[in-house]
Parts: sequence; structure tokens; C-alpha cells
Amino acid sequence: MSASGPKRETTGAAEPSVQELLKTLVAFDTTSAKSNLKLIEFVRAYLDGHCIASTLIPSEDGTKASLFATISPSGKGGIGLSGHSDCVPVEGQNWASDPFTLTARDGKLYGRGACDMKGFLACVLASVPLFMSRQLKEPVHIIVSYDEEVGCTGVRPLIARLGHDLPRPRAIIVGEPTNMRVIEAHKRVDAYRTTVTGREAHSSLPQLGVNAISFAAEMIEEIDRIGATLSAETNDRFDPPSSTVQVGTIEGGTAPNIVPKTCRFQWQVRGLPEADPDFLPKRLEAYAEQRLLPRMRRVAPAASIETLRRGSVPAFLAKPGSEAVALAMALTGANSTSTVSYGTEAGLFEEAGCPTVICGPGDIAQAHAADEFVPTAQLDSCMAFLAKLAETLSA
Repeated sequence: MSASGPKRETTGAAEPSVQELLKTLVAFDTTSAKSNLKLIEFVRAYLDGHCIASTLIPSEDGTKASLFATISPSGKGGIGLSGHSDCVPVEGQNWASDPFTLTARDGKLYGRGACDMKGFLACVLASVPLFMSRQLKEPVHIIVSYDEEVGCTGVRPLIARLGHDLPRPRAIIVGEPTNMRVIEAHKRVDAYRTTVTGREAHSSLPQLGVNAISFAAEMIEEIDRIGATLSAETNDRFDPPSSTVQVGTIEGGTAPNIVPKTCRFQWQVRGLPEADPDFLPKRLEAYAEQRLLPRMRRVAPAASIETLRRGSVPAFLAKPGSEAVALAMALTGANSTSTVSYGTEAGLFEEAGCPTVICGPGDIAQAHAADEFVPTAQLDSCMAFLAKLAETLSA
């Protein structure tokens, strides 16, 4: 069951504030490599305390889950409020305070995920009593996903069930940090891993080996050259206005005195919605086949260069006249929309036939950084946004 039941009986206890809820959410270390089940159980218990049943959609190994819950009335349509529960690692970052203890300083709330995007989830949970107190004309759906930070993988099984055993919202608001601006488009993200395999040899006889790191370096130089050509196709609504590419990690070799046999590097393309996602990998494959592999295989016939797509996040582009965008503009009072260059789950919802918009508290510039924070004023703005949604949906 995923519809609300009778309102819970009051016990005189005060409802937790948005800051108290955010403190609890931040205390759960939901780094993508770890389980999010404790956070999900907290959300489920909180909703159950308001007589709102939840449906869990577990991962294949059972270590994680997404959550879908509906605040009455039952029936089709409704507005989905969607956020991810996972966050990025803190290792290697210099924090001024414990990243998993919410800390208030100068009107800002510091903690891993406070901005991206537990702040929005805290606002949604803090708004539950208000939604429950209203006679809603249509339902409000609460969606909490996992593994957004590693390719938006966790929300996909949930989306596949919309319109089947889960209600399909008529519009979805993804609460990523936008400073409460209305976002109607973002770039596509494609992640790749390239493995260069050469031949080991003693470093005193390099002519007998094929140095995988050196050939990987040539591949990376070509990626940068191709990336420079991407600036020819621009869309001034985005910052930067063209598709971009960067190499994020590289590893290879065994020891300084051994010609390295293998080298791997990971890279990402952030493509404009209208760009061809296969342009860069095809150009890179042609370069490897024509310029590098013949030289490598003259020494080591088994040498290879293999590029695998590790994951994709589709571009998001709201359809003209989108009711989700119109709703967000009405709730914020905005008279224009914007775009962002980072990826979200919005494109997946839009592809599934759910009109979607992105609007949430905080600034993406604070996300993933040390001393990540969300201003309390942004939480206040989000709470006002959700209060106006409750008013809009009330009979």
C-alpha cells in the first residue's frame, strides 16, 4: 500500500523542524559505496508515524533501497517530490567540522549532503504534517532514491514501475540544489574507461616492451584535442556553452624499473542535449586503430586499446509547455527558466513520460566540496515553496 491512511493521533510532541530532520539525515553516512538502508528506514518510520505507508524498491543485492510513498488522496496523477539519499566521499578533504554532524555557522548548515541533496529531503519531510492537514485534490508522492552520484542507477528500477504497481505522477520536481531557480534542461553525461594493454620488459631494454602508460598519454592528448573541437557547437543557455570532456583518473604500471604492461584511465563527456553522444568515442577509437595500435603491435601483436562505456545519464530537456515547469514557475514566482551543466535523475523521469523540472535549495558550487553547506535561508525558501504547493493542491 502506498497511500496515506488516517491522520495519526497527536501526542502533544512537537514535530521535528527542518533543521532537526536535516541533522538526522546528515548523520547517516550514505556515501554511494555504502548502504543507505538506515536512512531509508528512518524515512519509512517517520512517514509511518504519520500513517503514510511506503513501498521500498531494493537493489539486487539488498544493501540499498529506494522509497516511494503517497500522501492521499489515492488515484492517478499527483506531484512527485524526488531526491537522492546518497552522497559523495569525504576522504582527502579538509573539513573544519565533522562532515556527518550538522554544524551551524553564520546562517549556514555544514555537513556532507546538506546541500546535495538532503536539504531538500529534510524540507519534504518537514512539510508532511502540512500536506496531511490539507484536503488535497490530488496526491503528493515522495520519492527517495540511491546511487544518483554513481550514474543515477538506483532510481531506474523505481521508474520502471511507475504506471504499473506504483502511481505515475503527472509532474515531478527533482530537488537538486538550484538556489530555488527553475531549471528546465541539463547536459548529458557519458562515463568511459579506457584500458591500454602493452608488453612488460626490463626498463633497461625498453625496445622489447610496449609502454602502456606512454600510449595512454597519447590517447589522453587526443581526448584533449577532440575536446577542443567541441567548442564549435555552442548553446549559450549553458555554462560552459559547449560539450566538454575530461580525464578524471589514471592508474598503471608495476614498478619504476618495469616497462608497464597496462594503464587504465576514466573520462567523462558532458554533452549538450542536441550533441551526438557517439562523436567523441568514435573519433577516439579511430585514432587508436590508425595511429597507435599499428605501432604497438609491431612489437607486441596482442597489444590492445579497449574503451568501455561505464554509464550514461541522459540529457534533460523539458518539453515545450511542460506542466512541471509551469508549476515550478508559479510556485516560485519566477518569470524565466535556466539550465545547468550537471546531471540529475530528471532526464530519466522525462524519458519515462513524466513531465519534470529541477528546483531545490542550495548552490551546486557547494556540492561535493569540503565544508559543504546549505544556507538556512534556502531551506526557508524551499519550505515556502512546498507550502505554496500544498495550497495549490488543496480543495
